[in-house]
Amino acid sequence: MSFKVFSGSSNAELARKIVSHLEIPLGQMESKRFSDGEIWVKYGENLRGCEVFLVQSTNQPAENLMELLIMIDAAKRSSAKRITAVIPYFGYARQDRKDQPRVSITAKLIANLITKAGADRVITMDLHASQIQGFFDIPLDHLYGSSIFLNRLNGLSSNLAVVSPDVGSIKMSRAYARRLGGGLVVIDKRRPKPNIAEVVNIIGSVEGKDVLLVDDLVDTAGTLVNAIQALKERGALSIYAAITHPILSGPAVERLENSALTKLFVTDTVALTDEKKFSKIEIVSSAELFAEAIRRTHFNESVSTLFDIDKG
Repeated sequence: MSFKVFSGSSNAELARKIVSHLEIPLGQMESKRFSDGEIWVKYGENLRGCEVFLVQSTNQPAENLMELLIMIDAAKRSSAKRITAVIPYFGYARQDRKDQPRVSITAKLIANLITKAGADRVITMDLHASQIQGFFDIPLDHLYGSSIFLNRLNGLSSNLAVVSPDVGSIKMSRAYARRLGGGLVVIDKRRPKPNIAEVVNIIGSVEGKDVLLVDDLVDTAGTLVNAIQALKERGALSIYAAITHPILSGPAVERLENSALTKLFVTDTVALTDEKKFSKIEIVSSAELFAEAIRRTHFNESVSTLFDIDKG
């Protein structure tokens, strides 16, 4: 295959799994920090005329985003033919609109930075809001975690209700419900301030049922734990959650360990430290899906068939 895959420092393990599926070696690249924290990147092989794929999530710290931009710029200045930024988790996506005065739309800002740095294409998974695809002036392939989770969740329960944590996730939840043969339940919530959500109402019945909560990310887990408690109070039995991006910041692990959650299914789009791999978590790898998206992109084949699962 006449393309190369390189990894930043945010999720090197996922990158190694991706190239393993592609049956190619991981590209040689050196990334280091000067004593003042500045990032320095150098490719260890010729990129002239090559198609390159750069794997880097942009979760905290902010240096992950900066490293990606520098990787793109270095590849461009090395005369790479086409540069695709593979961003398993696209950070800063929650600030996707101006919902109050004097705030930034950071999702658009980051899209501009990636484009200006020299990326020709982006591959990512489960954006916080689908409209972020339109923030990019370059092609973007949006993959869905549902195609990964459904293989694992088939047969989870014969009496299942799929729960959408908010109105914005109804389409995703409906896709799960249709494929798993479960009913659809929606949580009506209000968010008085960032990372704080209050359950106002639950639309649909969960009494005597096993439930599956689906969402794109879990951060401090406050919203998720409130939803779990509300579902339990309304008679839910086993409570599962399938959430693509496990940010798990602050008190998230402690909250989930002490909750009525049965199991949390996540992907490896964000690298987890050992402290965050608690007893209730199960990691389902996204490497094969990203590898197939990279292969199809290189050979100019359709990528849309990889995410047909989320239609409906």
